[in-house]
Amino acid sequence: MKDTEKKKTRLEKKFDKILIREDTGLIKNKKGSRAFRKLMSNRLAVAGIIIVSVILLASIFAPLICRYDPLKLDLRNKLQKPSMEHLIGTDQLGRDIFARIVYGGRVSILVGLGSALASAVVGVAIGAYTGYKGGLLDKIMLRLSELVMAFPQIILVLLLVTIMGQGLRNLIIIFTLTGWGGIYRMTRAQMLSLREEEYVQALRAFGLNNFSIAYKHMLPNAVGPIVVNITLSTAMFILYEAALSFLGLGVPLNIATWGNIVNIAQDLRYLQFFWWLWVPGAIVISLFVLGINFIGDGLRDSADPMQQG
Repeated sequence: MKDTEKKKTRLEKKFDKILIREDTGLIKNKKGSRAFRKLMSNRLAVAGIIIVSVILLASIFAPLICRYDPLKLDLRNKLQKPSMEHLIGTDQLGRDIFARIVYGGRVSILVGLGSALASAVVGVAIGAYTGYKGGLLDKIMLRLSELVMAFPQIILVLLLVTIMGQGLRNLIIIFTLTGWGGIYRMTRAQMLSLREEEYVQALRAFGLNNFSIAYKHMLPNAVGPIVVNITLSTAMFILYEAALSFLGLGVPLNIATWGNIVNIAQDLRYLQFFWWLWVPGAIVISLFVLGINFIGDGLRDSADPMQQG
């Protein structure tokens, strides 16, 4: 009897240790980490994470990296070639181009990421509820999204910029107004497929309200494609900001952004003979957008249940 009690006690102790480890999260959920492992095994996605992280951290800690003020004029040293004093040279007003690129990342990334998040909030908030509930409101919002998406987005953006005017805030508002349709339709499609699941029927039977079912119980199951859409939208809006600033319709030229830096390439003389004025800015834009697209593709592959190994 004593041996049996000792054996039971040892087994119970082992089970207790396992339960404690589970409660403290020391046992990893292999199913939950499978998507992360697949993302990390994607070389392009890892390269994208490194590129985006380096540029993002450089922009955040710009005062620690840059020796010069990106807005300070120095006409005595204008159009200087890259040197130890100015790593990427100076522009036509003597401003340090390296400092302008690093500080400009703050504004360009803010416009891209802020617009993508704002579009996602609007599109997901509407699509989650209307996709689950259906009815007249769903039809109205669907037709409205079709109306917005019927126009090429860049043309609609140009039209709204001429009406509302330039400015950082106006640009984010315009991108939000023109960019919510795609993520709304994607969220709506996800909710339409999820609302026929058995757990949703059970929640209805328990008498939960529509908002709780849609946002609390269904939306978390559709968050994977939404995150992928946000990453790709960020890249798209950064390109739109660069294009508008290149045309002189984006953020005012007195603010350092990646688009305003490459704006100088409109002058044929600068384009041909002063490559350092615009080539580094164009390279940074390309690298950052490529990095975000690599991350988005990796997230899409890792979050797709059809691709899970």
